[in-house]
Amino acid sequence: MEGRILEQGSLRVSRDPVEIQDAIAQRKPIWVELQQQDHACDMLLSRQLQLHSLTIEDIWATRSHPKLERYDEYLYIRIHGIAATRAGVVELIELDIVLGSNYVITHDPKGLVNEVRDELERSTRLLAKGPAWLTHAILDTAVDRYLPVVDDLDSQIEDLENEVLRKAGTREGPPVLRKILGFKRLLLTLRRVSIHQREILLRLARGEFEAIPREAAPFYRDVYDHFLRVNDLIESYRDLVTGALDAYLSVQSNRMNEVMKTLTLISTIMLPITFVAGVYGMNFEHMPELRTAWGYPSALTLMAVIALSTLLWFRHKGWIGSRELDALGEDSAAPRHSQPPKH
Repeated sequence: MEGRILEQGSLRVSRDPVEIQDAIAQRKPIWVELQQQDHACDMLLSRQLQLHSLTIEDIWATRSHPKLERYDEYLYIRIHGIAATRAGVVELIELDIVLGSNYVITHDPKGLVNEVRDELERSTRLLAKGPAWLTHAILDTAVDRYLPVVDDLDSQIEDLENEVLRKAGTREGPPVLRKILGFKRLLLTLRRVSIHQREILLRLARGEFEAIPREAAPFYRDVYDHFLRVNDLIESYRDLVTGALDAYLSVQSNRMNEVMKTLTLISTIMLPITFVAGVYGMNFEHMPELRTAWGYPSALTLMAVIALSTLLWFRHKGWIGSRELDALGEDSAAPRHSQPPKH
């Protein structure tokens, strides 16, 4: 573990468990970052701070749901940050916070709040104002990490919609469908976490807890407002992905209908030709056309005229060669260019 102790306006970083315990006992403002579970951490949490056994268990365990618990001497907060790993995949990062009267204890194995540490090294203002202000900075940093990742999902979903129009119903369609389902699972996980986390930030913003002074409540409400925007974006992305799935199934169905339409037209053209060939293929003795010199060319000409007339009729009806449909397909496949802003 690593402690940042405020002494006479200056910050001192210590890894000595004895110094950290003495600073807490002397009620000096301190921020303790837990790195891995060991005997010194257990002594600090259970013996000196007398944290509840369930709180200690939650700190070291990995949980999938945010949590807020109020105890007599401290407030335990568990939230989740976010980090992008690759396209369409994000990683939820658990952050445990124990807010006491003169201390803040965090367990951040992924370095989610490194920015707060750097800011504290530049200025001790946060720690000097009190643990509630340092906790606000930690929560604000964790929530702000959502915004660039969630905004990047917007462009990924837009690319996904373009892929749906190009690849649905083709050999390249199944990977697109798997990507859509992956986005749905991802957004479902983010929604489940964001709903619980939104309620936790709302309770902190309401000023329900004595550990958070009234003058700090507006800043906690600002964190809640930021996360509410994230929650709204996640909800809108879920609707977009659901629409992409519906569009995929619709485009696939339309292309299947086009295939069936083509096969039906071919069968319709071949049906009268097959009838003519069947009539003149009958082995009757008294068929005058069979003995004429031009019987064979005449039968072929009749078949060609029937096929051509059928094709012209289909084109007249707009069932094949529809220029309007072709133009519509070209417009939908063309890339969109953003218009320059008007001044």
